Amino acid sequence: DNTASLKSIYALQEAMLQGKILEARATVCDNGHNLIVDLPCAKGIIPRIEGAVGIDDGTTKDIALITKVNKPVCFKVLQINKEHNGEYTAILSRRAVQEECMANYISNLSPGDIIPAKVTHLEQFGAFVDIGCGLPSLVPIDAISVSRISHPSDRFMPYQDINVVIKGVSDGRIWLSHKELLGTWEENAACFSCGETVSGIVRSVEDYGIFIELAPNLAG
Repeated sequence: DNTASLKSIYALQEAMLQGKILEARATVCDNGHNLIVDLPCAKGIIPRIEGAVGIDDGTTKDIALITKVNKPVCFKVLQINKEHNGEYTAILSRRAVQEECMANYISNLSPGDIIPAKVTHLEQFGAFVDIGCGLPSLVPIDAISVSRISHPSDRFMPYQDINVVIKGVSDGRIWLSHKELLGTWEENAACFSCGETVSGIVRSVEDYGIFIELAPNLAG
């Protein structure tokens, strides 16, 4: 359906009238921080102000637009202009999609809900994830697993699809966790028996001993 809506200017106009959410690859972020989108039937532009929720008031930084280069982005078509040379330019909005996602999906989430997310990048303090339409959130490192890890890359990799648990929702912010999905201590411990020889991962070395991870939520 997405491909069909992009293949001709008439299909793109129909998608605009229907308010469809479409997706295509951003190829350039120009020096005005407008995103150029690869459309087969027109030149696609997401103006900076339409690039993401929060760009207009500064709560979202321009780096959030720069990092979308060479990645698929979702958008709605705001208008289609025919240029003097007969070619078409489509003005697109990623912000409109995010606002719709927040109104129809994010606002309905409650603590305890389990939702899909995609890992976008990793920092020492946690894993940033896309929880829908490019809306970012963070899984702190101490919420990734009970077993100690030195870096989120011990558990995740960029672009990995994961599930996360909603821990809290307040003032438009969402707190996430992952460790609850890895089983309880009792469930993990039930997989091992006294006297067994098993493999493990060294997670830290202390003066008094070595912490070995046997399972993501079980260490000794």
